[in-house]
Amino acid sequence: MKPFLAYAQSGPIVTLTMDAPESRNALTGGSAPDEFVDACARITDDASVRVVVLTGAGSVFSSGGNLKHMQSLFDEPPSALRQWYRQGIQRVATALYNLEVPTIAAVNGPAIGAGCDLACMCDIRIAAENASFAESFVKVGLIAGDGGAWLLPRVVGMSKASEMAFTGDTLSAEEALACGLVSRVVAADRLLPEALALAARIAANPGTGLRLTKRLLREGQHMRLESLLEMSAAFQAVAHKTAHHVEAINAFVEKRKPDFSGE
Repeated sequence: MKPFLAYAQSGPIVTLTMDAPESRNALTGGSAPDEFVDACARITDDASVRVVVLTGAGSVFSSGGNLKHMQSLFDEPPSALRQWYRQGIQRVATALYNLEVPTIAAVNGPAIGAGCDLACMCDIRIAAENASFAESFVKVGLIAGDGGAWLLPRVVGMSKASEMAFTGDTLSAEEALACGLVSRVVAADRLLPEALALAARIAANPGTGLRLTKRLLREGQHMRLESLLEMSAAFQAVAHKTAHHVEAINAFVEKRKPDFSGE
């Protein structure tokens, strides 16, 4: 059976491609959750990785839940359904959102339901002109079982998230740009080159610094300022002792380009 995720690494950049166009890259009813968890664990354990690009094969980023598969769940008791979510799509949310390195979603087409929330699990979202987004669970009588009610408001604010969740309406790429769901919209044939170019600019920086910076940004969303300052002081003490920091300072003083190769 063909893997759902194609894992490719070029230097410090990993590209994850959802490679199931026949199901519109649906996230349920198959091996997608396990593969996301495994890929994220592999990335976290590989100190050479500095940034991840996530995209989809075919014309769709991800259609979210597999509605045909959901028919097989009609007779399942609530306890089994609860466990199905906890052991399935929710593991994707915790694995991808908590990934230590910066992540870029290169949204190549529709990102619907859990597909929209998947993009929100990433740090940065770039959309092709033909991309679209919908928090569409209400359209099929469901709620966001993948953490969307936590993720989406943090990206677009509570008012816009509420509008999207209550109506289930679809946003165009330009509408997504206007509300901050994505940071840029590019021509479809430029999507992956633009995402990889951004990844390269990120990956040009020291790996430890990137991982610590991402963790502080994430913790800062729910910590008190005083607590974050304490964590920042501890992280900064670690950063001061890295070889890349020493190299950066020496390169500045010696008026040369720093060499951030190695871990």
